[in-house]
Order: sequence, then C-alpha cells, then structure tokens
Amino acid sequence: MCKARIIGVSRHRLSTDGEGVTTLVAFNGCPLRCKYCLNSHCWNPEMGREYTPESLYEETKIDQLYFLATHGGVTFGGGEPLLQVDFIKEFRSLCGPQWQILAESSLNVPFENLEALDSILDGYIIDIKDVDPAIYQAYTGKDNVVVLKNLEWLLQHRDPNCIMVRVPHIPDFNTDEDVSKSMDRLKAMGVKNFDEFNYIIR
Repeated sequence: MCKARIIGVSRHRLSTDGEGVTTLVAFNGCPLRCKYCLNSHCWNPEMGREYTPESLYEETKIDQLYFLATHGGVTFGGGEPLLQVDFIKEFRSLCGPQWQILAESSLNVPFENLEALDSILDGYIIDIKDVDPAIYQAYTGKDNVVVLKNLEWLLQHRDPNCIMVRVPHIPDFNTDEDVSKSMDRLKAMGVKNFDEFNYIIR
C-alpha cells in the first residue's frame, strides 16, 4: 500500500497556491537544505503523520464544493512533492480530473519523476532560488544543473501559463542585480509568470 508522511494539511487557502480555494499538502522529505527553510522539520524522516492516498482524499474531499466552484483543488508542497510519484498518481485517480492538482517544487529531482507526474499535474509553482550556480549551491547545499534542465524540458512540453516561477531576494545570498539576472535568463528560457518576493528572516 502506498504511504507518505505529511507534515501539514492547510485548508481554505485563497489564490496563494494556485487558482481559487486550495488545500496545501506538505510532504516530508526534501533534497535541499536551504538556510532559511520554513519547513526544516521536513528533514526529519520521523516528522509528520502517515497517510495513504485514500486517507488524504477522505480528509480533503470535504472541500470539494469550494474546489469545483472556484477552479481550485490540492497543491502538493513540502518538502519536495515530486519525490512522491506513486502517492500523487493514486490520489489523482481518487479525486478525478475535476480538481486542480498543482505541485510546489524546486525541480531538483530526477527527470523521470518529473516526466512520470507531468500528465497528472495541472500546473507548477517552481521555487528557483537563484539561477547563479554558486548562489544556489551556497543557499541550498546542492547544485542547480538538474533544476534548469528540468525547467527547460517543462517549458518545451507544457503551456508556460501553467508554470509560476518564484524568484526570491535572499538576504546575505543574492542581490537585486542577481535577481534581475535570474529573471532575464528565465524569461529567455520562456518563463512568463513570476513571483518576485523578499525572504523575511525572523
């Protein structure tokens, strides 16, 4: 039976994780170690509650009327949702095509994961951090080669309008000029929708 640890289920989110009313489902597990991570507890493999796709569907379907009325649905985040291929596929088979299913992802995953889920997902919110490899490595602890290759493939295979790319200003790691350079390169790749914002360090 397919199972996954989930560190949070947040209902009634309005236009923050996709169109309409959404429920954000945060998976445990992430390949990155971002310095200012808001969900660093997802690095502990014991954190969270274990769900099956069936138990998550039973919990989320209470909001089906909101999803259908507003063109909303479930957004999978984390952690890294694209590490949960079988779980998301089974969940989609339960909720059917009426709900919008999105993934908030770093895209720092094997290409086969992205390819396996692409026909299941309605859209993506991609946290790109920074295009500069040195900045990305310093902030996340990983390189971004796979990220950019996956994004390039995605932009060639999907309508760019279903892809939102987040480009943060990260204190002590990138400058306004770095962010501008990242956005210029991403636009040249075909990205049309951006969420440019400032990390607020508490």
